[in-house]
Amino acid sequence: MDEELKREIRKMSLQNAFEHEGKTQDKIILGKILGTKAELRTKVKEISPEISEIVSSVNKLTIDEQKKEIEEKFPEILIPKEKIEEREGLPELHNAEHGKVITRFPPEPNGYPHIGHAKAAIINSEYARMYGGKFILRMDDTNPEAERMEYHAAIKVGLEWLGIKFDIVKNTSDDMEIFYEKGIELINSGKAYICTCKRDDISKHRRERKACKCSMGNIEKNTKNWQKMNEKFKPGEAIVRFRGDMKADNAVMRDPVLFRIIEEKHYTLGEKYRIWPSYDMAVAIEDSIDGVTHAFRSKEFELRKELINAILDALKMRKPHQGFFSRLEFKGMPISKRIIKPLIEKGKVSWYDDPRLPTLEALRRRGIKPEAIKKFILSLGLTKANTLAPFDALESFNRKFVDATSIRLFMVSNPKNLTVNNLPLSSVEIPNHPIKDMGKRKIDVDGDFLISGDDAQTIKQGIQIRLLGLGNVLIKKDGAELEGEYVSDGDMTDIPKIQWVPQKTAHEIKMIVPKTLFNGDNFNEDSLEELDVYTEPHYLQLKEGEEIQFVRYGYCRKDSQNQAIFTHK
Repeated sequence: MDEELKREIRKMSLQNAFEHEGKTQDKIILGKILGTKAELRTKVKEISPEISEIVSSVNKLTIDEQKKEIEEKFPEILIPKEKIEEREGLPELHNAEHGKVITRFPPEPNGYPHIGHAKAAIINSEYARMYGGKFILRMDDTNPEAERMEYHAAIKVGLEWLGIKFDIVKNTSDDMEIFYEKGIELINSGKAYICTCKRDDISKHRRERKACKCSMGNIEKNTKNWQKMNEKFKPGEAIVRFRGDMKADNAVMRDPVLFRIIEEKHYTLGEKYRIWPSYDMAVAIEDSIDGVTHAFRSKEFELRKELINAILDALKMRKPHQGFFSRLEFKGMPISKRIIKPLIEKGKVSWYDDPRLPTLEALRRRGIKPEAIKKFILSLGLTKANTLAPFDALESFNRKFVDATSIRLFMVSNPKNLTVNNLPLSSVEIPNHPIKDMGKRKIDVDGDFLISGDDAQTIKQGIQIRLLGLGNVLIKKDGAELEGEYVSDGDMTDIPKIQWVPQKTAHEIKMIVPKTLFNGDNFNEDSLEELDVYTEPHYLQLKEGEEIQFVRYGYCRKDSQNQAIFTHK
């Protein structure tokens, strides 16, 4: 080990020891040095003994001796670090004026909204709110082959559930005449041309970075072919291409498509149009004419930034600032329609509200609160690093919202009978929440109870148990039929605490327990568990959709009178 590396290790050891009451650990210092010098990761066995020796010598020094050595050899350690102001939410925008920021969320209505849509909508909404600006919902509906009113409606319902407010709501297809006007302008200026090559040939030319013969056509020919696209050409026979750069390293710039022919019926416009703009053409024009100042979208669109700017430069139109963030998915919960749709068709998943899915409908049905989704997404910031989050990261935020408002109820699974003799009361009142004043509920009792099978296995003759909220019971008989005698409502120390439901009024429900949908690339056939459980009759008085914490089990959402869905622990 060279002297420079030894000096660096000595410095790290002194700093860490000085900051932690005079002591450090060789494992900590090893981690720190490997974090700054990745090339040493192949030499761990060689440097570990040296690190241990240096750490040992530093730990033998008093704090005053450590400070003195730092002052003499590493004074920079003691220089106060500039305090970074901590702030919640997203980072500030550059070149943003309060009251003048305009953002947008342009979902394509070709599927049900999911957690990825929520991220895009929340980030753009939050920036508009932060700067007192405007937020636009713009349905990007220029592909009649894939889009449906069903999806359009589902997106609006999902956004409303998230609590997102819009200042302007519009459809991209509202501006079809403007797209045509701008398309003709590009053709007339020589910035675009009509290509009648076959699709395979176009792909081959783009891979080989070679221009096709169509790009040599003059403006007059392109104008006539534009007219033929309206009247004569069939889908796939002609497209409008932007005159980019066929030699570009960015493949997006190799004469991309601006318009194509689609003869499918549009869900609002019917058969009024047959030439439709591509995503790049539509988003460029719309962001400019809508006054969007900051356009944020997921990073798979980052390579398209150059093209969108080129289109707007060619048309001498205003360009928005474009920002990008990572896609958001949960481990084992794919958001791709390509994966989810076949699962529904094969009956492996019930529908888009199946609680195993990351769609907004599924998250709502599972019991995830929109406020938790917003907090979770804003906690991730604007990073472009891939975000494949564990679902329990969202659960931790959700728990804070549901805990304060969730009624507590008893619930037992795999039930066993317990008879309690000498019960001195015919009803009991139990608080609905251990801390908050959410009232009490009355439970009628007659000495016959159901308790959980797991609890029953631990009960032996001669021991005392505590029936929660009711009192102590001395077990007189164990085995298949449990029997006990009411002892008192006294000491609860060091005895099992057991939940229960009255046999006479116990209400049977089905508990749906969603689990990870995929293990790696493989569908998890055991991803949905169904349990037959019993709960208190008070369950019937709750509204559908209410969140419940079943004592010693977890948070669940009432799905119906006879079914609940497990949310999380």
